[in-house]
Amino acid sequence: MAFFILLVLIFVIAYLVMSIKIVNQKQEIIIERLGKYHKTLTPGLNFIVPVIDAPRPFRSKKIVKTVTGEFYPIYSYTDRIDLRESVYDFPRQNVITKDNVTISINALLYYMIVDAKSAVYEIENLPEAIEKLTQTTLRNVIGEMDLDTTLVSRDNINTKLRTILDEATNKWGVKVTRVELQDITPPREIQNSMEKQMKAERDKRAAILEAEGLKQARILEAEGIKESQIQQAQGEKEAAILKADGQKQARILEANGEAEAIKNIIDAIANKGQPDKYLIAMKYLETLRDITSGENNKIVYMPYEATGILSSVDGIKEMFNGITK
Repeated sequence: MAFFILLVLIFVIAYLVMSIKIVNQKQEIIIERLGKYHKTLTPGLNFIVPVIDAPRPFRSKKIVKTVTGEFYPIYSYTDRIDLRESVYDFPRQNVITKDNVTISINALLYYMIVDAKSAVYEIENLPEAIEKLTQTTLRNVIGEMDLDTTLVSRDNINTKLRTILDEATNKWGVKVTRVELQDITPPREIQNSMEKQMKAERDKRAAILEAEGLKQARILEAEGIKESQIQQAQGEKEAAILKADGQKQARILEANGEAEAIKNIIDAIANKGQPDKYLIAMKYLETLRDITSGENNKIVYMPYEATGILSSVDGIKEMFNGITK
């Protein structure tokens, strides 16, 4: 009797243990009752009916990279579906561009399961389906671009891939969050041609910059010479103006002095003399003095109008006589 009771107690404990399912955060379990979908266990404490209810196994796949750089898949089955964002590192694959150039691309795919029921029942092998869909979509997208566009349009390729994959995997209960192209490697001969092209382009830019620098230097030098000449001409102009103004002032002062002297003489003569004859005689005498003042001038001559000078001298004499009287 005691053995029977112990056996029943063990059976009850085992039944309770089998009926309790604790689900971790960000995980779900699909429960089938007699082979048909029954419910989805959410995080926390859940209860099922043992034997009648059973978790549906879910196939997962991971890509492992060896130290030699090779990739190989690891498949496993689990009754717990992870709802966290997962990353799938695709092996390097060859794709052909629009201009028939074969390039090698290594891609990363970030996705997460948002509907565990659809991920289990709508697709037979979810990881394999996502990988093949990504590869074929990548070939289609790259096939619409030439090599140069592919190399400079990673963001556009990533966005286009993510949009296409997200729409295709929506019915599988999967959300594709990001697609990243890790590396785009063209053939070696194409790389050599691109390196030569880049070198030629850099040399061209360097020559253009050097020519532009020489041009600017010559322009600045010409502008400096022009400015210097303008400043020099301006200085010479101002100097000439100041010199002319000085000569003008000197002549004015000299004329004023001479006028003052003549005025004094005229005042001294006081209306009894002949000032015009006096001035003419003085000018003749000054001119005669200038003609004969040379150091090597040995010729002494009288002007043709000598009688005019004599008459002027006589006029001076008469003036002085008039003053004496």
